[in-house]
Amino acid sequence: MLSAESNHRLTRTGADTDMGQLLRRYWMPIAAVSEFDDQSIRPVRLMGEDLVLYKDKSGTFGLVDRQCPHRRADLAYGFVEQCGLRCNYHGWLYDADGRCLEQPYEDVANPRARFRDKIRIKSYPVETRGGLVWAYLGPQPAPLVPDWEPFSWQNGFVQIAFAEVPCNWLQCQENSIDPVHFEWMHMNWGRRLRDEESEHGPKHLKVAFDEFDYGLVYRRQREDTDEAHKMWTVGRVCLWPNCFFLGDHFEWRVPIDDERTLSVSWLFFRVPNEQEPYVQDKIPAWRSDIKDPETGRWISSHVMNQDFIAWVGQGTVADRTREHLGQSDMGVVKLRQRFMSDLKLVAAGEDPKAVIRDPEQNQRIALPVADRDLFEKGVPLAQYEKLPMYGKHLHTFPFQAGQPPEVWAAFREAMGLPVVPPAPVEIA
Repeated sequence: MLSAESNHRLTRTGADTDMGQLLRRYWMPIAAVSEFDDQSIRPVRLMGEDLVLYKDKSGTFGLVDRQCPHRRADLAYGFVEQCGLRCNYHGWLYDADGRCLEQPYEDVANPRARFRDKIRIKSYPVETRGGLVWAYLGPQPAPLVPDWEPFSWQNGFVQIAFAEVPCNWLQCQENSIDPVHFEWMHMNWGRRLRDEESEHGPKHLKVAFDEFDYGLVYRRQREDTDEAHKMWTVGRVCLWPNCFFLGDHFEWRVPIDDERTLSVSWLFFRVPNEQEPYVQDKIPAWRSDIKDPETGRWISSHVMNQDFIAWVGQGTVADRTREHLGQSDMGVVKLRQRFMSDLKLVAAGEDPKAVIRDPEQNQRIALPVADRDLFEKGVPLAQYEKLPMYGKHLHTFPFQAGQPPEVWAAFREAMGLPVVPPAPVEIA
C-alpha cells in the first residue's frame, strides 16, 4: 500500500504538482488529425488546463488558452483565419505561438500604441505523428515526439479510438503492468458473460517484470503455455509514462484532470498479402460512450470497456492506503518506484525516464513486439483466417465498443473481405 501523501503525490497532475511537472516533460496525444477534416476547433482539457485546439486555414495546428485575454470570451467559439484563431467577441487574432496579430478597433483607433504587442495568450507546442495530434505543456526546450516504429509500418489499416473515463489516470496506467488481470477480467469474465456455466480458463503459473529504456515489460506463463511462448520470451510493454503497447496497438491514458482520463487507442491491422500494396488515405478516428444509454450500466462486452470498469470501480481516485498487494502486483510496485525516482530527477532539473532529445535515436524506435513477422511481412488471407487471435479480428472488433459502421466497412474493404456486420465479440 501507499501512504496518503505518496498517493496524493502520484495522482495529482496540475501544473503546481510534482506529478504534473513530471508528466509535462512528455508529449501527450490529445486528438486525431482526421477529426479536423470536418471541424476546425475543439475545446480540450489537459492536466487540469482548459485549452482550445485548432487548425487554421494554412493547415497549422495551435493550442491556446480557452479564454481570450481581452474580455475572457470562449475561444472554442472563435473562428480560424489563414494564420491563427480569432475571437468572435471583438476580433482579436492570435497565432499558434500566442502572439496577438490583430486588434481590429485598437489598430484603427490608436495604431501607434501597438497595444497588440503587449498581449500574449498562453500557448503550447503542437505536432502531428501517426495520425495523432500531440501537445507539450512542459518547459523548453521541448523533447522530440517519439517516432515509434509501428507509426511507419506499411500495408496496414489504422484507426484511432477515444473514450473519456471518469477516474484518475494512474489507476488506468497501473493496469498496463498487471498481467494476471487478463486471466480474470477478460478471459474468465468474457466466458461468463457468454455462458454463466462456463469453466475458468488456464491459470497463470508465473509472471516477471523487467525495465528497459522506454518503460517496463511484463512476461507471463499460463498453464497452456511454456517458457518458449512469446508472452514469456517477449511479453508486453508498459510504455513510459502513460501508455500500454501490445504489439499491434497503443493505449495512452491522458489525464484530463485529476478525476478524468482520456483513453487514446491507436490500432494497427496488417492487411492480407493479397491486398498489398495497401495505402491508407486517412486514419479514421472515433469517440465512444462507455455506458449503455438504456441501462445506465458500464458497457462490458469489449476488452477495453472491461478495463474501464476495473478502473472506475476503484473510485475516482483510488485509495491506495487501503489496498493489499500480492506477488502478482510486483509490476505495480516497480511502476510506482520508478515514478518516485523520476520525481527526484525532475526536482533536480534532469530529464525523467524515456524523454527523447537525440534525432538519431528518434528514428523508428523499436519496441518488444511478439508478432513482429505478421505486422511487418503479413500473411495470405487463408493463413490469416487460421491465426488463433488475429483470425477472429478479421470478423469482429473486440477492443472497444462504439466503432462506427463506416469504420468497420472501411476495415473490411481494406482486408479484401465483403462488408457484413461484425460477429459477436468473444473474449477467450
